[in-house]
Amino acid sequence: MPKKINPALRNRAVRLVREHRSECPSLKASSAAVARQIGVGQKSVRRSALLADIHDGIWDGVTCAEHVEIQKLKAENTSLREDVAILRAATSFFVGKSSPSADDDGFHRHDEIPVACGRVALAGAAGAGPPDLGAHPPSSARPSRLGLHGR
Repeated sequence: MPKKINPALRNRAVRLVREHRSECPSLKASSAAVARQIGVGQKSVRRSALLADIHDGIWDGVTCAEHVEIQKLKAENTSLREDVAILRAATSFFVGKSSPSADDDGFHRHDEIPVACGRVALAGAAGAGPPDLGAHPPSSARPSRLGLHGR
């Protein structure tokens, strides 16, 4: 894990980089010169100088405080999106898009055989014979609920 630079040393490095910018052709060159002088890594000095310039408004960019706020807002946005998804699912359930009806147990199709008072409704008089199955094709000709179609 990289070691952290002392804030006082970081501020000194930023001040020295700003002083050496007129002498060096680029930020990279000035930060390399300062890093050798104070004994710190060049990337650390360059990054510290760049962040200081962003905080001071010299360069466009996101400050540390803004970055923390953006991360907090992104987390809140994610949480709110999850809440909305849950509420949409609950709304569609209670509206009836996916809710089972009160008399449907999910296993039987109630339109296959007419039922009256818990018994099979007979065609004609009582005891006249089996119910009329002409309106419904045999179960082998009907498509399966699982989409297997006669397999």
